[in-house]
Amino acid sequence: MKLLISGLCGHMGNEVAKLAMAGCRGAQIDGSVGVDINACGAEGIPCAHTFAEASADLSIFGGIDCIVDFSHHSLTCELLDFAVANNLPAVIATTGHTDEEKAAIYTAAESIPVFFAANFSLGVALLIDAARRVAAAMPDAEIEIIEKHHDRKLDAPSGTALAIADALCRVRPDATVVTGRHGYGKRTPEEIGIHAIRMGNIVGEHEVMIGTPNQTITLKHEAHDRALFAEGALAAAEFLCGKSAGLYSMADLVK
Repeated sequence: MKLLISGLCGHMGNEVAKLAMAGCRGAQIDGSVGVDINACGAEGIPCAHTFAEASADLSIFGGIDCIVDFSHHSLTCELLDFAVANNLPAVIATTGHTDEEKAAIYTAAESIPVFFAANFSLGVALLIDAARRVAAAMPDAEIEIIEKHHDRKLDAPSGTALAIADALCRVRPDATVVTGRHGYGKRTPEEIGIHAIRMGNIVGEHEVMIGTPNQTITLKHEAHDRALFAEGALAAAEFLCGKSAGLYSMADLVK
């Protein structure tokens, strides 16, 4: 499986390249390419500055099996234009997308297979599934989500916390999601609270507390190394190859 790694020169792009070098999930470094504004050529991989530049040299940037994107959400539309034009599956591993960018993802999925997830950890996918089942079984319980990340993370709350809240809203259709807490007044029964913490070098922690006056269930996932997200993205790329057009997520991968 030959990859085009978008955001190759960033931390996560480098992690994907290292795993490809090790042959993880059938990926291979030979023939893989990258796109990154810095065009550093990490791990000796040919790298273009933009997708327009890659499009101009398909002798090098053609013949790949899947795009794995760890760049920035602002490049999503450019990436998808390239993917659709070349009929390539795309794994979108960036977060913080605008409504316009999300719409572009949904539109592209009508033509190509697109894997879109807020978090590429198998453990987080299982956490979301468990939280949804507990919330459904305890319809009167209060719910709070706490997420912690390193102080360099730009978006708050995290895309994963929002994905957890979205999954909970599917079994709590009257729920209202409240980000942070301030002012004066008690929470409403329908409220699902999300609290974001940014400090130090925390890789990523997500905790869901579901409680009644008599008992509380706490579900927690903690990432120890960012390499797990790169591994998950490669698993998604392997899953996506050969699939028909459509929008896929971690829920499909863990079925």
